[in-house]
Formats: sequence, C-alpha cells, structure tokens
Amino acid sequence: MTAHVDTFARDRLPPVEQQPEYLFDLPGLQFPAQLNCAAELLDKRVAAGDGERLCIQAPGGLRWTYADLLEKANRIANVLVREMGLIPGNRVLLRAPNNPMMAACWFAVVKAGGIAVATMPLLRAKELGQIIHKAQVTHALCDHALADELATAAAQFPVLREVRHFNDPQGLEAAMARQPAQFDNVPTAADDTCLIAFTSGTTGVPKGTMHFHRDVIAACACWPKHVLKPRADDIFIGSPPLAFTFGLGGLLLFPMAVGASTVLLEKAAPPLLLEAVAQFQATVLFTAPTSYRALAVEFGQRKLSAPLGGSLRKGVSAGEALPAATRALWKQHTGMELIDGIGATEMLHIFISHDESEARPGATGKVVPGYRACVLDDDGRPLPPGQIGRLAVKGPTGCRYLADERQTRYVQGGWNLTGDAYRMDADGWFHYCSRTDDMIISSGYNIGAPEVEEALLLHPAVAECAVVGVPDDERGQIVKAFVVLRPGHPPGEVLVRTLQDFVKQSIAPYKYPRAIEFIPALPRTETGKLQRFKLKASQ
Repeated sequence: MTAHVDTFARDRLPPVEQQPEYLFDLPGLQFPAQLNCAAELLDKRVAAGDGERLCIQAPGGLRWTYADLLEKANRIANVLVREMGLIPGNRVLLRAPNNPMMAACWFAVVKAGGIAVATMPLLRAKELGQIIHKAQVTHALCDHALADELATAAAQFPVLREVRHFNDPQGLEAAMARQPAQFDNVPTAADDTCLIAFTSGTTGVPKGTMHFHRDVIAACACWPKHVLKPRADDIFIGSPPLAFTFGLGGLLLFPMAVGASTVLLEKAAPPLLLEAVAQFQATVLFTAPTSYRALAVEFGQRKLSAPLGGSLRKGVSAGEALPAATRALWKQHTGMELIDGIGATEMLHIFISHDESEARPGATGKVVPGYRACVLDDDGRPLPPGQIGRLAVKGPTGCRYLADERQTRYVQGGWNLTGDAYRMDADGWFHYCSRTDDMIISSGYNIGAPEVEEALLLHPAVAECAVVGVPDDERGQIVKAFVVLRPGHPPGEVLVRTLQDFVKQSIAPYKYPRAIEFIPALPRTETGKLQRFKLKASQ
C-alpha cells in the first residue's frame, strides 16, 4: 500500500473474536497476501488477450469491450486520485441506475484502493445522509440524473467534500478526457475492504457490511462456478441494482469472471425486462420471485416463446423465498426450471442453492461448495433433519458490520445467523420456513408466513400477498394477509371468505388468514424485498 492510507474501515472492523470462522477449503480460495479484485477481473482479462471481447451492453446501441471498460475505469481512477485527492481507504459513494458508467466507476474506485459504497437509485436525501455519516464518505460519483437528492444530503454532511457527476458532458467525462488511459492499480491487501454494502432495509434499520478484495473473488469462485456454470458466450441480464450485492454479482462480477458479457438496464420493470431479453438475446436472467411471477404472466400473454426460447437458458431467483406456485407458473409458460438460492448482504452472495437439473419445489437447495450450513436451536445446538430452527452458515465470506453492535447477534459461535428459519431434510436439502422474527405463533401453533402466502398465490384473484402475525387477546396472534388483487376481482367480504376457504383447502385449516386486507401495492425495498415490518407497524 502507499504511504498515505485512510484506515477508517480497518479501524472499525469487528474484533476478530466477533467475526465468523472463515473457510478456504476449495482450491480456488487460496489467496495471496496482496490482491486487488478489480485487477483480477478486468486487467488480467485484457492482459490475457480478451480485450476485444464484448463486456457491457446497454439500450441505445452502447457496446463496450473489456478494453473499453478498462480504459474508462483507468481514466476515472486517475480523476479520483489526481483531481479529487482520493487516497487508499477513502469511501466513495456511487449513485446511479444500472448503466455502464456506474460499472466503470465501481472498478475505478477499487483499482485506486478506495472503498465503493454503492447506493440504490431511489434513496432520498435522508437515507443518503445516513450512509454518508455512517461510512464517513468523502467522495462521490453520481449520475447527473440523480444529483439533486445527493446535493441535499451533501449540504448536511460536509465530510463529503468531492463530488463529480457523470453522463454529463461537462462533468466526469470531461475530466476523464484530461487523464491518461493507464493507471497503476493500488497494491491492496487481500483483506483490505473494497466495498461497504448497506442492507436493503427489510428490518427498517440499514447496516453497513464490509467486504474484502478476497471476498469478491471468493464469491466468483463458489456459487457461479459450481451451480450457475456460466459460459464465456453467455449474455447476462436482470433487474437487481448494482448497489445490491445480488445485482453486483449477477450482473457484473460473475459474467466478467468467465469473460462473458452483461446487459445493464436503467429500467427493468417486467415488460421492459422481457423486451430486453429478446432484444439482446440474453441467456442468463437474474431477478426476484415477484418479477418472475409477473414475467411469466407477461410471457404467456405475449406468446414470446420463440424469441425467448431461442436465447434464454437460465433464470436465477434470489432476494426472497421463491414460492412453489411462482416456480410452477414460470415453468408452465417458459418450460424452464428456475435456479433458486439464498444469499445475504452480510455474506456477499448466494450460499445455499441448486441448479436447474435438481430443483425441488419448495426447497431452496443444498449448501454451495465452499460453505457449510446447519440448523441451530435457540441454544446454538445443531438440530436433526426435519426440525425448524435458525439457519447458520460459514464459508470464505462472512458478516463484518461497520461499527455496529448488531454484529454479536448476527455472528455467534463462529456461525453467521442469517435471520431465517429453515429445516433441513434427510437428503441435506434446506427448506425455507420464515424469517426467524416472522414466525407466527397462534394458539400454540407455529405458522410460517410464506406457507400461507403460497396458498393464497394459487388463487386466480391474487396478484401478490404478504402475511404477518398481529396481536390477538385470545390466540396470542392471528394470521393476517395483505392482498393485492388482479384486475377484474372486486374486493369485499365475499372475496375474503372465498380466499379463507381456499386456503383451508390447501393447507392445515388453522393456518388460514383470520383477517384479510386488500391493498393496492405491497411495501418493498428497491431490490424487491418485502418490507414486512411496515405491514406490522400499520397494525
């Protein structure tokens, strides 16, 4: 490392005794002391002769090769260091929808030894301010279209002293033109922090998770290699923001790790995503279960089996539990089996999954090579197959919260406790039951909200739904469902009774929703995760 280094992140790592046990058993997980993940994924690809391979596409005809991305990342890195005064360890906020310049900025920050703090495009000034303050962000690279909220936040937090805007001819691009296309990557340590990913807010209070250079390469060496099995001629596409680690991996890191290409979409609502799959002849799709459900219906209505069937070969679902009904609907309309998986911002990416040849309805999958997982009771003891408990996982990545007392709740006994209730069957398959704090206990019965949701989703009137437990004097809690209806199905007491009877017919009658409220839309994070805490707070 250079002589002048900002040690903010290293100084705020959790103590070693509060960190999980790390596993580096696989051959691809042996890391040298010095490692820069941007150099591994980008510079080495170009040096190996792949500079002219297609790397990034976007609507409007934009096509960047690996050499193009390297040149732009190098120029931005020079701007950061020479004009913005960046030193290794400084935090750089990145703010943009999914577009090529966002990707170039990410690589530039990491090449320069900075720490990328990518933010969701829909965040407002208050939320951006929380991130700036928590991570003591000193620099920012922001899409010109999203400048206003960042300006409001920056005015309140003077620690953010250097801001440049891109997709603005007078902004970052003009500065890039002044800088050389070569940059000497900072020789970072494998255990230097290269990104701080903030949780997407399913609990209402975001946390900053710190990931090392080695974590990025480890994520590329585990799930994609052993489960996704991408090819160099694959074209990746999807909806998750690059600020969400599901999107960073699926739409940038994983395709580049094999020399493939990616399509970055600023807008990826299901109809637009479906059109883009056909337009770019994408082969690997990343999106959330809610999107797959909408895509399947759209797919059926448009009868687009020919253009889609001619290219798309894999669909990956993560971000929340995949209902069996959604899996079946997708397969019905596309003939494809979805690849399901569970990951966590704290773990960087997916650690339990299956490939399309082994999918089991209702099961998330088996442990990804490189990781270990088990189900623990409340005292931290492993439970036998068939019993529901707390999912615990360990591997080459793990939770390191930025100066956060919640570290000791997430990491216990060397395990990362994801906050999910799971059961493992006799074959080693893991089955999602609920969030551990979403388990509904009613008259002594344990009821998992996803099971009730899955039953409701099978009814043709239900577009989306979410189930929570609400206090009840007689039963402790009752099951309440919030339902978004499909067009043509009027809400009312008749439909309430119809849905209740429908659920009773498909799962144990005691699990049926004793209360149903019809609402226009479910509260979700920008990554598509359901915000159950908002529904609970409304009661």
